[in-house]
Amino acid sequence: MPAQRLQKIIAAAGIASRRKAEQLIAGGLVSLNGQVVTEPGTKADPEHDHIRVNGKLLRGAQKNVYLLMNKPKGYITAVADPEKRPTVMDLLRGVGVRVYPVGRLDYASEGLLLLSNDGELAAALMKASSHVPKTYLVKVAGTPSADGLTKLRSGVYIQGKGGRRQKTAPAKIKLIREADNPWYEVTLIEGKNRQIRQMFETVGHHVEKIKRVRYGPLQLDVPPGKFRHLTAQEVTRLKSAIK
Repeated sequence: MPAQRLQKIIAAAGIASRRKAEQLIAGGLVSLNGQVVTEPGTKADPEHDHIRVNGKLLRGAQKNVYLLMNKPKGYITAVADPEKRPTVMDLLRGVGVRVYPVGRLDYASEGLLLLSNDGELAAALMKASSHVPKTYLVKVAGTPSADGLTKLRSGVYIQGKGGRRQKTAPAKIKLIREADNPWYEVTLIEGKNRQIRQMFETVGHHVEKIKRVRYGPLQLDVPPGKFRHLTAQEVTRLKSAIK
């Protein structure tokens, strides 16, 4: 096998994204044939060279796995929960490799969740600049005014990390079921913490239910609590959706 950059080899092994691998190398946590390497441009042959990350021998490239899950309410989108609440990992059976949630759905939300061991793709999808659209069905308490919906579509200020107020990107919002507590289809190109709930709160309405039904080219098509593998074509289309 031809020599490859160390960060590419580490990413292919599912240890970290290429960017994170560069940080591990620069931090002196990677060794090549017994010698610590700190230059990210260093090349190696993964079939013949001994590469260690944090002292652990790299076992070569692992097969990337991509899963689409229908997350039920009442599950934490995390590998583990300090409060011992059930996590989405409790729903996985027979996958064979360790995968991680791509982004998150909060405890009370449900619907389409991606899980993968492809750290590079996960990092790219979670970047704000990826602009991969995500569509949700949202049930709201009371009916927002036309002016309120216009504000939501053009962007409102919500609380971000560290308590800083930040403006949301323009959103698509369409009424899909009229009622005292109507349902809307909401499409975002970003994923700030509790974004949809905060958006509707800014115009005076509590969100009762959130269900993600689309993620880029993918559509929710499995029952609650179940998952399936993405096809090779779906993975290609998902990667192509990243700006």
